[in-house]
Amino acid sequence: MFSEKLIKYYNQLTPPPGLPKGIEVLFPQKDPQVTGIVKIFFKKYFNDNIPRRLMLGINPGRFGAGITGVNFTAPKQLKEACGIDHHFKLSSELSAEFIYDMIAEYGGIKKFYQDWFIGSVCPLGFITSSVAGTSRIKFGTSSSPLGEGKRKKDFYGKNINYYDNKKLQEAVTPFIIDCINKQVKLGFNTDKCICVGGEKNYKFLSGLNADHKWFKEIIPLPHPRFILQYRRKQKDKYIHQYLSALRFAG
Repeated sequence: MFSEKLIKYYNQLTPPPGLPKGIEVLFPQKDPQVTGIVKIFFKKYFNDNIPRRLMLGINPGRFGAGITGVNFTAPKQLKEACGIDHHFKLSSELSAEFIYDMIAEYGGIKKFYQDWFIGSVCPLGFITSSVAGTSRIKFGTSSSPLGEGKRKKDFYGKNINYYDNKKLQEAVTPFIIDCINKQVKLGFNTDKCICVGGEKNYKFLSGLNADHKWFKEIIPLPHPRFILQYRRKQKDKYIHQYLSALRFAG
């Protein structure tokens, strides 16, 4: 079953070594409760052998997949949209709100996940850790994807994308290549891939794809956070842009 392949892939994720000083990895999969939630999600929506296409975001953020382990899915969407109970605080975030509104317009969660899998170019996220008084961050608890016994102001740094820091990008590029290699071998349809995240993510992924030939075509789309933060009044237009791209790719 495809769900078993996904579970095995995510259970084998190991944070890349050699990150620049002041940058920490988001690794919620260290928490057994998180891996349990991810397993339930995969079993619910991917427990078949239907070939799907990939939609790749940038990397998980600390309020979405950095908590739940499910890409573009914050605790609110995990419970209310996906119907999966959990122990997380019922918080939401902009990217998840847009994606699940788009999924509803696509035809619903079951139909969407029969056609698509949402991953990330880099499957683990990053935060800056240059917060006064912080020590190295520990991984994985039920209350935080980062560590235990720290106050909120201590362990929450700022989201940083893999391409925002040149040394970080260089450090994680072998990890990214290895992860995409493993993902395409799971049985995805690789004729077309959706790249979420606009210019920088698309440029980086396209450069790697030129060397590794994973996908015949990569279709870029603007990031949901950008849309809701700066173009909220045009949300419906962007949802239709997503739907047009997905239907073209499908």
